[in-house]
Amino acid sequence: QVQLVESGGGSVQAGGSLTLSCAASGSIFRIKAMGWYRQNPGKERELVAHITSEGITNYADSVKGRFTISRDNAKNRVYLQMNSLKPEDTAVYYCSAKIITYKMTTSDYWGQGTQVTVSS
Repeated sequence: QVQLVESGGGSVQAGGSLTLSCAASGSIFRIKAMGWYRQNPGKERELVAHITSEGITNYADSVKGRFTISRDNAKNRVYLQMNSLKPEDTAVYYCSAKIITYKMTTSDYWGQGTQVTVSS
């Protein structure tokens, strides 16, 4: 069984910063790509940032230059540093990872989500 747990969400004023963290645990053989997504009520979940096992990153246009994704492979963690936050960044943020388990199955796993609220 694999579990992803996010932390670091909260409320901040526009222009402020937050760092999200996501820890993967369980029957993990190897973690391939990891990413952060966000979703607001009534809207589709959207990709915010993505990082491969080799450290190649890509970002949604709306966050380029403001957000930075990173990972610690030894700790099975992924981070999202969010700077210059805007009210439109308000959403529930979800961590996702493509994981190979010790049973040699590959699946996408999701965290429970963490709320980020940016006030103007």
